[in-house]
Amino acid sequence: MKDNTATIRSEAKAQSVTLSVDWNFDHSYARLPDYFYAQLAPVPVRAPQVAILNHALAATLGLDLHTLSKQDAAALFSGNVLPDTAHPIAQAYAGHQFGHFTMLGDGRAILLGEHLTPTGDRFDIQFKGSGQTPFSRRGDGRAALAPMLREYIISEAMHALNIPTTRSLAVITTGEWVMREKPLPGAILTRVAASHIRVGTFQYAAGQRNDTAIKMLADYVIQRHYPDLEDAENPYLSLLNCVIERQAALVAQWMLVGFIHGVMNTDNMSISGETIDYGPCAFIDGYDPDTVFSSIDQHGRYRYKNQPLMAQWNLARFAETLLPLLDPSQEKAITIAEEAIHAFPQRYQIQWMAGMRRKLGLYTEEAEDAELISTLLDWMQQQQTDYTNFFRALSVSRLNDQIASQDTEFAAWHAGWKSRLSRQPGSADTAYHIMQQSNPTIIPRNHRVEEALSAASDHGDFTPMKRLLAALANPFADLAEFNDLRTPPPPSERIYQTFCGTWI
Repeated sequence: MKDNTATIRSEAKAQSVTLSVDWNFDHSYARLPDYFYAQLAPVPVRAPQVAILNHALAATLGLDLHTLSKQDAAALFSGNVLPDTAHPIAQAYAGHQFGHFTMLGDGRAILLGEHLTPTGDRFDIQFKGSGQTPFSRRGDGRAALAPMLREYIISEAMHALNIPTTRSLAVITTGEWVMREKPLPGAILTRVAASHIRVGTFQYAAGQRNDTAIKMLADYVIQRHYPDLEDAENPYLSLLNCVIERQAALVAQWMLVGFIHGVMNTDNMSISGETIDYGPCAFIDGYDPDTVFSSIDQHGRYRYKNQPLMAQWNLARFAETLLPLLDPSQEKAITIAEEAIHAFPQRYQIQWMAGMRRKLGLYTEEAEDAELISTLLDWMQQQQTDYTNFFRALSVSRLNDQIASQDTEFAAWHAGWKSRLSRQPGSADTAYHIMQQSNPTIIPRNHRVEEALSAASDHGDFTPMKRLLAALANPFADLAEFNDLRTPPPPSERIYQTFCGTWI
């Protein structure tokens, strides 16, 4: 679906320059057939200004943003000025959104190219909120400041929590308003990802009714993300199994920190195994498996406890696209795919159990561990216990006798847990060290995120956001200066809704 070169926005193309930040672009995705993307440049904006730059991330990419003036940085990360080695495209994909299939694509995003780091790693550099594309449908292609800052905050927090994720390199205000329920300041996020290839990309390829397109995409993904599979007996089955394994591990990590993605559509599941697209996401406070934050998830499809099931459902859609590659016989291909998908719950459970054992300081395995964990979670649900603070308190021995004396059910569990710890070799210090490395002190509390976003978007004050980011950069540290950011929300702020950034 490549546009004629003449349709590229001349305003940005004419200003294409080399800015001294050591970009090293390649464009392997753009070497796929042109129905996988449309070639076009970002739509220039009126008055870009730097909201925030991620210098630490830039350094890991081999880039030095300190060489840029604020004006040049704003021009570069708004798309008003393009590096002369950029080859901007909007990617095509499809997706099941809340169970309903639709053809999609980058309706407000532009991929500049794939930056190769000095160590040879490859990362997509993408603008989000950069204007209309052929895939925008009725959207304006723009983004409001608050949702872009939310993605910056949450994605960087997830990275610090050691959870695979896209990351945020910059947020630029556009000097323009975007119309949602009310006029909001516009912004553009620069996102860094292992790639932006999604389950929905494979669904798009399958929608071409062309097995060659599916094979070309699968071969590209294997070469880019899973090169060890090239010599496998059935590389496409191996690809399916690898994606299943990465997603099982990823969703388990979400669950272990109380993260709710909120919009687990197939177009929001990355083939690389990264968390992608931070729209109506949030973290639970009081433990409740039925927690839903997203305003658009009216039936709770993507509630906290459903995330493993939804991941399996999405992976089944991925498997369907690979059927022509799994075996010449469709019947046999379906059997192969079903066997792989049916293995997901066990793969997930292994990852989740290992993580829960770490949260409880258990470095040996006993058959009764599952009951010990489920009993605790049942009690936490009944008490609406703060998920993050409870596990952190447990890991630093802050749970005193008062809790046990006031709650006989917890006292019984606590005694059983202490007995379980005593059966492990070594000292208790080993268990507590594991717990302290597994249970964060701080997460992006929903009310604190909203405070930071409101200050930035409504008042142009980025100080609360920068303080929050400083705290989230060291989530396992006990830093007294950030104690206020660890406090759960007051009752008046516990009824919390998030919104898709496309619509607010």
